[in-house]
Amino acid sequence: MTKFVTIGYGDQAGYDRTDASVRDAAHAHDARLRQDGVDMGIAGPPVQVRNHDATGVTTEDGPFMSSALPVAGFAIIEAGSLAEAVDIVSRTPCAVAHGVVEVWPLQEPQ
Repeated sequence: MTKFVTIGYGDQAGYDRTDASVRDAAHAHDARLRQDGVDMGIAGPPVQVRNHDATGVTTEDGPFMSSALPVAGFAIIEAGSLAEAVDIVSRTPCAVAHGVVEVWPLQEPQ
């Protein structure tokens, strides 16, 4: 099994215009994933951390990356293939509620 980092993007407007039964099914899907051991959470406020040339740590509130939609949450899932990982996240709230989910294969460092 390969681990995948998933990043969900979505906003309240997209969530609100999604049929409640679709949202409920997506939340039930997330609950099953968490019950099966998926590490999942809602994104809190980010902090950028720098320590250029190891000369001193500086921090700055806010995201470094930018997107048309805000980051809503993260998960680390296991799947047998990228196609299986895509299938898993295709039923999550961000995917069904007019958002998007990125799926990143998590590769072990050499």
